[in-house]
Amino acid sequence: MQKKRIAAVTLMITMFSLTGCANFEPLQRSKPTSAPSTTMDLELKSLPPPKEQIVAAVYAFRDETGQYKASSTGTSFSTAVTQGATSILIRALQQSGWFVPVEREGLSDLLNERKIIRSTRDNYSGQDGNKLPGLPPLLYAGVVLEGGIISYDSNILTGGEGAKFFGTSVSGLYHEDQVTVYLRAVSTQNGRDLLTVTGSKTVLSQEIDVGFYSYVSYTDLAQAEAGFTYNEPVDVAVTQAIQEAVKNLVVKGVKEGFWTLKYPADTTSAVFVDYAKEMLASRMADYLGRPAKPRRHLVGVTINSGAQIYNGDYANSEFHVMYGGGVRLELSPSFYAELGAGRGELSALNAFKDTYDYVDAKGIYNFMPDYSLTPFVSFGAGVVIREWTQSTSATYPLYLPKEYFGTVNWGLGAEYLFTNNVGLSFEVDDHYVLSDNLDGMVSGKYFDWFWTGQFGLNIYFGP
Repeated sequence: MQKKRIAAVTLMITMFSLTGCANFEPLQRSKPTSAPSTTMDLELKSLPPPKEQIVAAVYAFRDETGQYKASSTGTSFSTAVTQGATSILIRALQQSGWFVPVEREGLSDLLNERKIIRSTRDNYSGQDGNKLPGLPPLLYAGVVLEGGIISYDSNILTGGEGAKFFGTSVSGLYHEDQVTVYLRAVSTQNGRDLLTVTGSKTVLSQEIDVGFYSYVSYTDLAQAEAGFTYNEPVDVAVTQAIQEAVKNLVVKGVKEGFWTLKYPADTTSAVFVDYAKEMLASRMADYLGRPAKPRRHLVGVTINSGAQIYNGDYANSEFHVMYGGGVRLELSPSFYAELGAGRGELSALNAFKDTYDYVDAKGIYNFMPDYSLTPFVSFGAGVVIREWTQSTSATYPLYLPKEYFGTVNWGLGAEYLFTNNVGLSFEVDDHYVLSDNLDGMVSGKYFDWFWTGQFGLNIYFGP
């Protein structure tokens, strides 16, 4: 028992020594630093130069989500996204090298200050006794940039995994939020909306937790826990989404003829090529940005193998290997019809053991046919053929003649496509036999059935 105590204390000290620095580092003082750079900083600075910079006015780039931070302790009045998006947008415009932002958010302050300067110059003379010159006119804008943060969607994707074994546990959780901005350019000459572009960015949060507990004696329980949580800063995500929108505004404006490049040959540069690829990918993506396109072909051939177990009038059922195959035909992107056949054994200990062939027709509905991984359900009907055999019971010998039984089956599974032609599936299905004589014994009021769990190799071909 003393050894268990020493081992438990050693384990706890090890866990705290491995995670202590990470857990307590936030309590240490740190010196102020500049805001972290993002990958979009380099992309904006690498834009091809313009023939002439565009004077742009930004009056306000607001948070239009109206959303507050989620809180598990009660109502929170802290907003989910930053309220300083206008400053972020102006900085992004300056980084691009395409725009000359003019002050409009604090225009009243600017006008008041200019009024003070004019009044001072009118009332006082310079050192040489001459009247001070007047202020130059304000710079006016060719376009006004409007828009805002239009959505902040929480928990668009959540998941996790974990395991526990003999007092030791490890688990991980994650969830993704998504922020989306809209940006549009309006001509000050006629008020026409020239361009509208968007930008979005996911916000990732992760949690890792490790735990241990063990009884070191009959009354003493040793327990240790360690973990950490990572939350991607929302303001960094908003910054990147706005920077993406500014980049798209420049590229789209050049493609549609509103802005002009200094060097026309720059239309073949990497930023324009990448933009074309992004637009093509966005047309073939879902709302999470994942590629979504028709995957499977018209005809499929499947080869499967697994295990099956009987459930009926006898107890002590046994698992046995089964194998089979089938041909499937696409009726719609989500629905396939399949004709399959297979063979396997069913048995109960000291009761019977027999070989069964089956033929069935079923429909397969894929919930997400445009993705590499999709869950599915199947349903159908068929025939089970029992071969001629003898029971394994020495006390009660039983001869089972060859016989045909109708079945109704349904199943649940998932398929993963390695390519558009080859996939691997796993399915658990139930074959409900329309008879109570599958095992050679009629007893009770319920029919016999058997479960099958199988892996399948699926090959698709055709158009």
